[in-house]
Amino acid sequence: MLKHPTLDQLHVLGLYGMAKAFAELAETDEAKGIDRNDWLALLLDREASLRRDKRLTARLRAAKLRQQASIEDVDYRAARGLDRALFQKLAEGQWIDAHDNLALVGPAGVGKS
Repeated sequence: MLKHPTLDQLHVLGLYGMAKAFAELAETDEAKGIDRNDWLALLLDREASLRRDKRLTARLRAAKLRQQASIEDVDYRAARGLDRALFQKLAEGQWIDAHDNLALVGPAGVGKS
């Protein structure tokens, strides 16, 4: 199998995730035992993952968030009256799918942003 023309074709088509996965799979000896359907599934999975990551990165860049924070960084020991169970339920995002509203209220300076 000709690797370089295949890699060039994948790059021309803009399938960079597939090209990277193809090059990695072609280098390993373990890949020789993989069925071609599984090979294709791995290539497609890598491409989908790369595109999803690019979209997320672009959205985060466009959001211009002031702080790098995550749900895991929340300190429940601070005296803010956060209910851990409710906070985790809100973090799942089902309220977004249900088209419910959310209003964060509280005194100034307690970290609502």
